[in-house]
This record gives sequence, C-alpha cells and structure tokens, in this order.
Amino acid sequence: MDATLKIVHLSSAHYAADPRIFHKECKSLAKAGHDVTLVAWYEADAVIGGVKIRALGSPKNRLRRWTHTVWRLYREVARLQADVYHFHDPELIPVGVWLSLHGKRVIYDAHEYLPHTFSYKYYIPAFARTALGWLAGRIENLAVRRLAGVVAATPGIAKKFYSHNPNTVVVSNFPSLDELAGASSVPWSERLPLVVYVGNITRERGFHEAIKAMSFIRPELQARLALAGPITPGLREEVLALPGSERTDLLGPIIDRCEVAALLGRARVGVVLLHPTPSFFNGMPTKLFEYMSAGVPVVASDFPLWREIVEGCGCGLLVDPLDIMGIAHAIEYLLTHPEEAQQMGARGRVACESRYNWSTEEQQLLAFYDSRSCC
Repeated sequence: MDATLKIVHLSSAHYAADPRIFHKECKSLAKAGHDVTLVAWYEADAVIGGVKIRALGSPKNRLRRWTHTVWRLYREVARLQADVYHFHDPELIPVGVWLSLHGKRVIYDAHEYLPHTFSYKYYIPAFARTALGWLAGRIENLAVRRLAGVVAATPGIAKKFYSHNPNTVVVSNFPSLDELAGASSVPWSERLPLVVYVGNITRERGFHEAIKAMSFIRPELQARLALAGPITPGLREEVLALPGSERTDLLGPIIDRCEVAALLGRARVGVVLLHPTPSFFNGMPTKLFEYMSAGVPVVASDFPLWREIVEGCGCGLLVDPLDIMGIAHAIEYLLTHPEEAQQMGARGRVACESRYNWSTEEQQLLAFYDSRSCC
C-alpha cells in the first residue's frame, strides 16, 4: 500500500461543509498527507483546508436528487482514478457497488441505522414505511458484503454490519475540541437568556415541542429560542403558527463553524429533543456533544444511552421529549439557576476534553485507512 492515497468522498444528500464529512473526516485525511477530493453539493469548485471540492448543483427536490444529482455524481467519479472511494448516503449504494464491481476499493459511511429512519420519512405513505425500511436494510446488508469496509457513526450501527462485513469500524461523530473554542468568549454572567438548537429543523427532531415550551416560560425571564438550521417553507409556516413562535428566532442555516461557536458562546441552554423513534434510541447526536464541547448545559431526550452520558457527567437535564411542560420546566430551571447551569456546562466540556472528542476518533479513521484489509 502506498503511504499516500488518492481518496474521493462522495455525497449526494449532504452539503460539502458537513461537519462529519468535511470538517472531520476529509480534513483529517488531508492533514495526514492523503490526496482528498470531496464530490458534494457546493456553490463552486474549491480547495479548502487541503481538500479539493468538486461541486454538485443544489438539488431542487428529492426526486431530482435521487436521479439527476446521483447521475452527475456518477459521471464525476467515473473520471476520477482514486485509490479509495468513500460514500456517505444510502442512495449511493448502487454507485458504490458499481465501483466495487469494477475493482475499486469502496467504503460505506453509515451515519444512521437505515431501516429505522423510514419511521419518520413523511413523504412515504405510513403503511409502506416498515416494509420499505426492511427492504432497504436487506439491500444495504447485501451491498456492504461487496465493499472494502464500513465506517459506522455509532456502536449500534456497527453491530448491524459486523456479520456482513467484518471490516467495520466505529468512528463516532464527536466534536473537535478547538472547533468551538470561541464559545467560551462571553462570560456566563453577561449571557442573555438564550436557548439554542442547531441542526436540521424537522418534526421528529422536536422543534414543535421546543417552541411550544417557550410559551410556558415566565415572560419576565425574557427567554428566547434560536433555531439555527435549514427548514422547508412548509415547516416555516408551521413555526410561525405555533404558540411560542413570538419568542423564537429562525436564523436559517449556519454553515460556518465560527458562527456556530459564536452562537453557542452566547447561549445558556442547548436543546436536543429528538422524538422516541427507533432510529434515535441508540444514536449519539452530534449536537449533544457540540453543546457539551461549548460548555452549554443541555436539555435532552431521556433515552437510556443519552441518560448514561448526561447523568454520567452531570451536564444537563433529561426530559420526555413529548412533554411540553416538562421541557419548559427544565429550560426555566437552568435559566433561573445560573451557577448550577454554568457548572453543568463546565462538566460537559471536561467530559469532551477527556472522552467525547474527535482526536480519538480521528486515530480510528486513520488506522482504518492504513489497514491493508481496507486499502
């Protein structure tokens, strides 16, 4: 195996500046001396942080993404003669298998437990979701047998693949410690009563409950909720109609990580209220660890794995994500007990420094690429 590899990362569903794909995996591989290209949705071709970005046009809808965007990506990678192809979306499984059949080394990056994600795909009729989830899982299992390896975002996801491809490694989506370092710039005593959520704004991620909870927080606290992330026009209309919307600010997508750090650096509470669906029970949400890394106490869904993390380091409060009053009480408690909230945030930061950080996961990724079984 050559010391330097030509590596191509592929995504049809993620923006090129995705934290896991670009800021963690691609940058780490480039920093290690590899020649890294990322083919994904971006405004124009660019070279950033040592990573060459080949820009795909922004998909206007899912159908166009599944057809036109995937076809463009296929044509692009067909011209690239790489040592390793690393793809990030289940919809690219046919492309990955095609590359493998032509003798290419292909890695599948499994971000989620695919069969369980169908439970909240609202564009699929409810009666068909279970069957289609089962079918997608079967196809995924068969496909990974053809591939050089699998990178799984959580131990639960990895467990699904061990029997189908033993060359499976866990690379968790923990934050880089220096990425949100600016979040500590505003002294706690000077922070406004700001509650934040950073991420995709979808129903199953609890934005309804978070907004409604704001309507039950005492007006004299002057608390506001900031939602930072992409939202479809239809859901924007829902937000504006919800009680609590008058205390909510839609900031839109925040792509620049310095802007994320600045937002978290002004916050007193970070919410991560994913609904109790099978896909989320064993997941490890990036936002939870980003809040912790930024020293912001969390209000999080009370799932067994999350309870182990949050209670284990004492970094926040756990709630039933469907209990609006319970969410409101937890937020209000943190806003009215600033010293305790600050201590919770500090304990979360310490936990990230000692355990939940990208530096250990980076070594896992680099070792995986260095192994002959992969490349």
